[in-house]
Amino acid sequence: MTEPLYRSVYNTIVKRIADADYVPGSMLPSEFDLAAELSVSQGTARKALIELEQKGIVQRRQGKGTFVTLRTPENSLFHFFSLRDKNGDQVAPQLQTETVIIRAARKYERALLHDQPDKVFEITRVRTFDGKPLCHEKTVVPAPLFPGLKDRSPLPNALYVLFQQAYSCIIISAEENLKAATLDATLASQLDVAPGTPAIVAQRRAFDLKERLVELRTSTFLTESTSYFVDLN
Repeated sequence: MTEPLYRSVYNTIVKRIADADYVPGSMLPSEFDLAAELSVSQGTARKALIELEQKGIVQRRQGKGTFVTLRTPENSLFHFFSLRDKNGDQVAPQLQTETVIIRAARKYERALLHDQPDKVFEITRVRTFDGKPLCHEKTVVPAPLFPGLKDRSPLPNALYVLFQQAYSCIIISAEENLKAATLDATLASQLDVAPGTPAIVAQRRAFDLKERLVELRTSTFLTESTSYFVDLN
């Protein structure tokens, strides 16, 4: 089956972003210039840019142009951290503890993660809110995709900003499965609560702009003072 022409334009722009020909925050050529360069109609170039915008890869600013999305701590938190306080305001958690290790990939990790890595980095964190433990996170990423990650510890609060700025790996989407659970003794101790305390467990798979699965994350949230927020619009 022949690939739609607009999709070819889409893939060309994605490759240029991944190759750092178009860096985060930079302005893309206009629809007219892209169409002329790639020998397509202006409408075809526009359709590709609309899809890129819908996926969060670019941002179109009225009267200014189209820009490669620049991941900042603020918008990374807004898009990928879903807890709200009792007033409905976004929760900005603080990092309490962190460990980063490199280890052999487990069978399911190798099967799921991009390029079937033999080694992975495992990042374990406890985050707090208002001075109290809020969540426990275990993040697993392919070691070959993030060389030297362990040496960068302590890592920034928003990992996706680091992934973009240091490794040109731009996270654009994530899937999460939620389930209710009670804490075992180990997790309860790390979160300074009693064993059996209710929690929400979120299993995340995160994808970069090349649609590669580059992160597996398990987050265990305490929800006594927060709630998990989802916007269905």
